[in-house]
Amino acid sequence: MSVPSDNLYRKSAALLTAATVALWPLARAAVPLPDRDSTRAAILAPQNGDGPTDHEIRKFQAKIKESRAPNAYLMRLGWAFVSKARISSDPGYYKLAEICAQSVTDADDSDALLLRGHVAHALHRFADAEAIARRLTGAPHARWESFALLGDAQMEQGKLEKAIAAYQRMIDIRPCLQTYARVAHVRWLKGDLDGAIELMEQAVKAGSTREPEPAAWVYTRLGVYQLQAGHVKEAAWSAHRANEFLPDYPVTLFLQAKLLANEQNFAPALAAMKRAVAAAPLPEYQWLLADVARAVGDDELATKTEAAIRSRGKAEDPRLLALFLATRNQSANKALELAQQELEKRRDVFTYDAIAWAAFSAGLLADAKSNIECALSEGTIDARLFYHAGKIAFAAGDKKAAARWFARTIPIQQMLLPSESADLLQQIGSTQENASSLSSIPTPSPQLAATGRK
Repeated sequence: MSVPSDNLYRKSAALLTAATVALWPLARAAVPLPDRDSTRAAILAPQNGDGPTDHEIRKFQAKIKESRAPNAYLMRLGWAFVSKARISSDPGYYKLAEICAQSVTDADDSDALLLRGHVAHALHRFADAEAIARRLTGAPHARWESFALLGDAQMEQGKLEKAIAAYQRMIDIRPCLQTYARVAHVRWLKGDLDGAIELMEQAVKAGSTREPEPAAWVYTRLGVYQLQAGHVKEAAWSAHRANEFLPDYPVTLFLQAKLLANEQNFAPALAAMKRAVAAAPLPEYQWLLADVARAVGDDELATKTEAAIRSRGKAEDPRLLALFLATRNQSANKALELAQQELEKRRDVFTYDAIAWAAFSAGLLADAKSNIECALSEGTIDARLFYHAGKIAFAAGDKKAAARWFARTIPIQQMLLPSESADLLQQIGSTQENASSLSSIPTPSPQLAATGRK
C-alpha cells in the first residue's frame, strides 16, 4: 500500500471535512484529534457502495449513533474501514480507521492500540507501528495479531531476523490464513519459493466466503508464486479462484493481466488493467497498463498513463516512481532522491534495489553496486533484482557477474513487466554480440520481445 496524501482521498474525500483533512497531515507520525463533533462527522458520514463491507460500515455507524457506550462499535467500524481500504486501495479509509481508534475513550485499550498499529503500518509509519506492537507483545498473554504487527513493522525496516522471530511466536499461537501468508512471504524473501508455495496453499485452505478479501488476496499471492515457479496453469486457476471470492479485485486483475501479457494476449490484458486502474489508480498498476497499451498500439493511453505516474507517483508510491523513472531513463536525480528518502522509512531489499537502480540511471556505478549487493543479501529470488544486478554488473565491466545474473533472470522472466522484459532482451542481445563470457545465457522467450507488438 502506498503512502497517501490529501489529494488521494478519492472515494473518502466526501467523508472528511476540510477541517479534518487539514488537521491530519499524513507526513506526521502523531497528530492531535480535531474536536469531537468533527471526528464524529468524519466517521459517521454516509457511506456509498453496495458491497458487504459497505453494509458493515453503515451498520456500525448506526450502532454508534444509538449507543451510549460506543467503544466496541468504534473498533468494529474501524476494522470495517480497514477492509474497505484493502478492497478499494483507497488509503483515505485507513485515516477513518485511525479516527475510530483514537476516538476510543480508553487510551490503553489493546484493541484500539492494535488498530492504531495496523493503520500506522498501512500508512508506512513503520517505526510507530513497531513501538505499538512492542507495547502489545510485552503484555501477558499477548495475542497472535500483536506479534503479526511486530513482524510486519520489523520486516519493512529491514529487521528480517527479528521479524522471523516475531512471526514464529505468531504462528505458534495460531496457525491460520493470516499467519500462514506472512510466513510464506518470509520464505519467499529468503529464496525458498517451494516453501512459500507450501505455506500459501495452507493459507488458501483456511479461506472463507465470510471474509472474501483475505481469501482473494492469498489466492492471488499463491498465483504469483506459481507463476514464478513456471506453473502457469496453476497460477491462472488461483487467479480464477480469487475472482470467485472477490470479483474485479485489482490485485487479482494485475496478476491476470500479467498472465495474459506473457502469452502476448495484450487486448484482454489491457481490458483487465483498465478495470484495475479504474478501481485503484496505483502507480504499479498504471505501469502495466501503459505497457500493454503500447503493446496494442494505443500510444495515447500509454502516454496519458505514464504522465499520471509521474505526476502522482511521489505521493502514492515514491519507491515505484523511482523505479519507473530509472527504467525510463528520466529524471535520474529525482529518482535517486525519491529512493533515498524511502530508505528513511523502509530498509528492505526492495528499497535498496530502488536506490541501486536509480544510482545506475544517474551514472553512479559505485553506489549502484553497493546498494544492489544489499538488495541481494537475503537471497530473494526476484526477476527485477536479478535483471538490475545484471545490468549494473555489465556497466561496471564485470561481464561474468552480468552473465550469471542474466542467466538467473531468464527462467523467471515472466515476473517482469513487458517494458522491462523488452529491455532485458535488448541487453542480452547486445552483450552476447560483444562479450563471449555471456554466450552461456539461455535464449529468452519470445514474450520478451512483446512490447510494441499488436
